Amino acid sequence: MNNITAKTPWEKCMGDMPMHIDYFEGSMYEAVEKIAKQYPNNIAFDFMGRPTTYAKLIAEIQRCAKALKTIGVRENDRVTIAMPNCPQAIYMFYAINLVGGIANMIHPLSAEKEIEFYLNESQSVTAITLDQFYGKFERIRQNTKVVNIIIASVKDELSKPIKAGYMLTEGRKIQKIPADAPIIRWQDFLRLGHCCFYNYSVQRKKDDPAVILYSGGTTGTNKGIVLTNQNFNALGEQIIAANPMFRVGDKMLAAMPIFHGFGLGVCIHTMLSVGGRCILVPRFTPKSYAKLIVKYKCNFIAGVPTLYEALLRLDTLDKADLSSLKGVFSGGDSLSIELKKKLDQFLYDHKSMVQVREGYGTTETVTACCLTPATMYKQGSIGIPFSDTYIKIVKPDTDEELPYGEEGEILLAGPTVMKEYMNHPEETAQTLRKHADGLTWVYTGDLGYMDSEGFIYFKGRAKRMIITSGYNVYPGQIENILDAHETVQMSCVIGIPDEYKMQKIKAYVKLAAGVTTSDEIKTELMDYCRKNIAKYAMPYDIEFKEDLPKTLVGKVAYRQLEEEELAKIAAASYKAPDAVSGGVPLN
Repeated sequence: MNNITAKTPWEKCMGDMPMHIDYFEGSMYEAVEKIAKQYPNNIAFDFMGRPTTYAKLIAEIQRCAKALKTIGVRENDRVTIAMPNCPQAIYMFYAINLVGGIANMIHPLSAEKEIEFYLNESQSVTAITLDQFYGKFERIRQNTKVVNIIIASVKDELSKPIKAGYMLTEGRKIQKIPADAPIIRWQDFLRLGHCCFYNYSVQRKKDDPAVILYSGGTTGTNKGIVLTNQNFNALGEQIIAANPMFRVGDKMLAAMPIFHGFGLGVCIHTMLSVGGRCILVPRFTPKSYAKLIVKYKCNFIAGVPTLYEALLRLDTLDKADLSSLKGVFSGGDSLSIELKKKLDQFLYDHKSMVQVREGYGTTETVTACCLTPATMYKQGSIGIPFSDTYIKIVKPDTDEELPYGEEGEILLAGPTVMKEYMNHPEETAQTLRKHADGLTWVYTGDLGYMDSEGFIYFKGRAKRMIITSGYNVYPGQIENILDAHETVQMSCVIGIPDEYKMQKIKAYVKLAAGVTTSDEIKTELMDYCRKNIAKYAMPYDIEFKEDLPKTLVGKVAYRQLEEEELAKIAAASYKAPDAVSGGVPLN
């Protein structure tokens, strides 16, 4: 009689997910090209009602690559993409990869000074953005080394009926760009590809740098995270391995932004590298999101808790049939137990057979590297590691591994671990450390623990960070900007609990000597912030204080300010529960 070894609970919850995957070793473009050869007539993505097949996707990427070669983009050159989720952004992303360049992904709503920083930090030679953002780029262009700015327009990718409606509404709001502006318009850019008569394709290896995403790193200072072809390709294969219900042609609602690892890695590249179909959402609103889920009968949706909180408030989904859903994923911030219960009930009430599955990851590993299994859930857990990904809990800032159930710093290792922090070797060495096991581990700065069945529990962040509507905001960056204003002596920025955003941002300011508190000063500071801080990171309020509380070593005691705000919220809730706001609109 054969001896049969019983599976551990961890192995059982793995389901069909393999312990090891043999990863594709080509470039990101080659991964998509391989799928396009298998399914040329399948739809790769839909944009505002207009579908694009895999065959056309590859043809447009190649046109774009030839044009990049014509304007002088060479191997390892950095090209900045400041775009929403639209076709031109997809074409440009893979075209940069095809010519051997590195895509520098930034938020199109970034403030001027932030854009200037991103262009200079990456040493970008070319940038592409939409016509509505042209002014910001033109005003800081002379302070950078950018040679060419390519301007695209949403209307160029719309069908005629929708284009007419767009020009009568959104299009009218866009300031006209001067005819002699020193730019290359998208259609003119593509025509330049006809001048490329030589080989525009550059062979890239799996470990070559391919993408730069931005995050605060372990210190909260904005840094470019350099990611490789394998980082993205491995992520795609890991996600599909963790979701064996996926089938070629399945539809993913791609609302998470392309400049974010979640949006780019999960919603775009994973789908396009395995034959999925992306429903591109250029500008998120809860109503548009809900409408597209139903219209396209989406199979997979991914989002941050803020997005799901907004969906639950909509009456347009009251009679929606969500039975097409195979996977609903939440990341970017902790999903509260209460919100998960409400969302699971909502899905059940709308004929869905699935529950929301929470994941965890960092931009240093592209995005998610851990996910709740489809067949097993533990309250409060963020799931188990993907195939070939390792997680261990250590005494913070050491390699001393802690027992099951004991809280410590979360460390990550696996094929999606970044190459480096761009231009920051010291912080790279601090964050990426090789252990005696031969693996290179990411020190996340996040706190948590692991149970005996391999489930991970996130408990908090060792580094100071605010998560608002799924975006990471580092208070130190905003404080540095405020402190640079001539009227400010000292500032402190905190996150305040918010029913919709999860956290909203508030600034406290001690004015410089001789400056008197006034509405005019407050307005001046808010206008200053709008010019220097991205829209999603803007403080909703600035409160003036005669002095800021200090710790024993003289630092601003931001935790004391947080406690004061929580006390105010509790008092307001107790005195007038009906007056508490049901959510704050996005700034």
